[in-house]
Amino acid sequence: MQIIETKQAPLPIGPYSQAVIANGMAYLSGQIALHPVSGELVLETVEAETTQVMENIKALLTACGSDLNQVVKVSIFLSDMGDFARVNAVYGSYFSGNYPARETVQVACLPKNVTVEISVIALVQA
Repeated sequence: MQIIETKQAPLPIGPYSQAVIANGMAYLSGQIALHPVSGELVLETVEAETTQVMENIKALLTACGSDLNQVVKVSIFLSDMGDFARVNAVYGSYFSGNYPARETVQVACLPKNVTVEISVIALVQA
């Protein structure tokens, strides 16, 4: 097992790792729209929030030696399912065919009262 840490993505705000590699798979902790440099939340619109989340995921995947093409499973957590179409449009723009498996669920509350959190599991390139 290998713990991954990068300053290109937000540092953990609790007792967890940004990502863990085990048995050729990268398990990324849920990402919210924290900007990795400023530490500020990007919350202007749900689209901007989702873009920052996806950029954080891309940075973590890179640190793991992987990329979005290697993602096999995605979990999306929304505070309001009414935002689904807008989040889905941004999310979908980061993939080109061969989409990963995914679930999207509405939850009562997310860390720092954000609108969206996304976690992924990806293959690590050998």
